[in-house]
Amino acid sequence: MATTGLRGAAAITATLAMLGPGGMIGGIAFLGVIGLASDALTKYGLEVLLKGVYLQRKSNGEPLSNLCREIDRLPIYLELQLILKNPIGY
Repeated sequence: MATTGLRGAAAITATLAMLGPGGMIGGIAFLGVIGLASDALTKYGLEVLLKGVYLQRKSNGEPLSNLCREIDRLPIYLELQLILKNPIGY
């Protein structure tokens, strides 16, 4: 809101419009998606969430080499990378 140079309701409207496509409605939807993602992370933890994502993608037939390459590029610590690779069969 500080970047808009506006105050009050005008600042809130301008900030929501900057969050995503679709103007203010898109910004509100984007905030909702962020809220759902953060709720899932706090409820289950990053490790469990990422394991589920990669196991599902493996079961959908995505090549193991692509999954491992993607895990290697994630900005996470090495131990978590190994924990993610183990269940998918690397």
